[in-house]
Order: sequence, then C-alpha cells, then structure tokens
Amino acid sequence: MKTPRPAFEDIKTGDEFKRWYWLKEELEEICKCSGLPCMGRKFDLQDRIAFALDNRGALPSAPRKKKAASGFNWAKSKLTPETRITDNVSFGPNFRRFMKAEIGKGFSCHSDFMDWVKANPGKTLADAVEQWQILEARKKDPEFRRKIASNNMYNQYTRDFFDDNPEMTKEDARAFWLLKKQLPTKDGFVRYERSDLELS
Repeated sequence: MKTPRPAFEDIKTGDEFKRWYWLKEELEEICKCSGLPCMGRKFDLQDRIAFALDNRGALPSAPRKKKAASGFNWAKSKLTPETRITDNVSFGPNFRRFMKAEIGKGFSCHSDFMDWVKANPGKTLADAVEQWQILEARKKDPEFRRKIASNNMYNQYTRDFFDDNPEMTKEDARAFWLLKKQLPTKDGFVRYERSDLELS
C-alpha cells in the first residue's frame, strides 16, 4: 500500500526528511518558512533542512570557498587561442562568443566540456576547442552515452526505464516516474526498478 509523503510539519528528523523526493521549489519554500537561507543547489537545500531538523533549527557551518589564485577577467578580456585557462574561468557571453567564432554556431557549452575546462587550468583555449571537437565526435558512436549528473534523477530514471522497456512511450516513463517519486526511499534518490511497473 502506497504511503503518502507526510507534510513537512510532521517530519521530525533529517533522515526521515531525506527519504522523500522534494522539488527544489518546495525546498526553497521550506527554507523560507523555517528562516533558513534559500540560496544554493537542490541538495544543498535538502542537507540544510535536514541538519536544522536534527539540530533544533541550527545551521551547518558553511564550507569556506577556495579563493581563485587568478585575477584574469574572463568577462572583459580579449580571448585568443593562446589564452590560458585559469582557476577562475567563466563560461559567460565573452567565452561563448570566442568559442562560437572558433567552432561555429553549432557550439554548445555542455557539462562534459565545462568539466574538462575547469579540470585543466594551464591549457589554452586552442586546447579547449580541440577537446570540444573530440567530445562532439563521440556522438557518432552509436554506443556512446553521455553521463547523467547524479542530481538529475528524472533523466536517469527515464534512461533506465527505456533500457528495460524499449517498447513503452515517454508518457509511460513519466507516469511511472510520477508514481515512484511519491514513495519513500533510503536516501532520497528516485531510481528505476522493474517492480515500478506494478505501481499502476
């Protein structure tokens, strides 16, 4: 029998809170009503609320952000193929204009590429252009699959659903996702299981 998600006011511990799926908008509203900071990524908000539940409204100590060593201005500096990637690299309009000028209108600043750039300070933008082309070439491989970020549960659920049920439709996948995300989990992550097909 399906157990409905309890109202936030009825949840007493952080572990219980984390068993349930929450939209980011819901987490922001809970933070606002609880006097907690509302800014941050979804799982930052979830951890903040869980900590407050277990510590009588206290806030976890904020991790100190590592100060960038470089003062290079990515927003205003002229970028060239010889420009070195720095630890404060920014993917704003100036960066994207340069990449489009080098690659063409097909350039997109996807997560795989941004991860590579951030992990390679000291390389040049010419290296970045080459790496983007390498990453794009993978799409021609029918076996290639881009890694889905761990916090993008819906996309991962959908991929796993179709791996197991290739004959079903997007509407089917979404319907089972909506049913599954209402159930409690061990860690707050909604994952596809074949038994989900029994939920309807």
